[in-house]
Amino acid sequence: MPWTRRHLLTIEELSLDEIHQIHATATAFKKILGRSVKKVPALRGKTIVNLFLEPSTRTRMAFDMAAKRLSADVISLDGSSSSTTKGETLRDTAQNIEALQADMIVIRHSAAGSPLYLSKILGIPVINAGDGAHEHPSQGLLDTFTMREHLGSLKGRKVVILGDILFSRVARSNIHALTKLGANVTIVGPSTLVPEWFKALGVTVSHDLRSALADAEVVMLLRIQHERQTSGMFPSIGEYTNLFGLNKTRAGWLNPKAIIMHPGPINRGVEIDSELADGVNSVILQQVTNGIAIRMAILYLCSGGQPEQVIPSA
Repeated sequence: MPWTRRHLLTIEELSLDEIHQIHATATAFKKILGRSVKKVPALRGKTIVNLFLEPSTRTRMAFDMAAKRLSADVISLDGSSSSTTKGETLRDTAQNIEALQADMIVIRHSAAGSPLYLSKILGIPVINAGDGAHEHPSQGLLDTFTMREHLGSLKGRKVVILGDILFSRVARSNIHALTKLGANVTIVGPSTLVPEWFKALGVTVSHDLRSALADAEVVMLLRIQHERQTSGMFPSIGEYTNLFGLNKTRAGWLNPKAIIMHPGPINRGVEIDSELADGVNSVILQQVTNGIAIRMAILYLCSGGQPEQVIPSA
């Protein structure tokens, strides 16, 4: 079916076919990234504004690089360099960007729902690069893309997400994507960070790390989201590491071929030991690389491109 979506706001609203379309388009773009000339003119003449009002390294750089690989012009703004520091509203900032003839806005914001809000008042596509603790759709898409590269179909596969689920937008986007792709998802961590109500999303909730990791084919580590917590959700970082940090012993509870993932930034020695983060089962850096291809696909499709079209040569 043709791609008709102008905005990418959540994975929750995507159909299974749309997830497959994004993954298929990313596969084509990843081949281009392997060439000596890594550019195509798909978005030549377009201007994309990255409006990042929260700190970011991987996501911001990946969107920047993805746009440039598509030959778009890119302008990046952060909170310290925008007029929001002077009291300007998000609405005024975004409408000024549109008035300056931008063709698309990629936004990261601390307020859940801010991309949806902008999509209703702007006439240009809006891409959600993370909104509060709500969703991070491009991350969920690149994570599942990486899993499919290693495992093929995710139907019936056991995927464990370990860590701060409650405050994680990455966890929510991955849960929506994985359940649509047919995976069996277990979320695990302290009861304060993994509440029972997540069962309503179609996942298994566990607070027993050993049983959760048993036979897992994928384990995704999440860092503690200190910036989104209003009070301590566990006694100390040391206690969290002692109970739920992934070390060599606990990694032995996994399927021997299980892949280890992390959306970053990694707190080494807290949620995961360096030996595992850098080990043969880790695909953490592959996630980063795949983030470029996935974001190329998102920018291309939401700009009006179609998955079945032949991607023009450089």
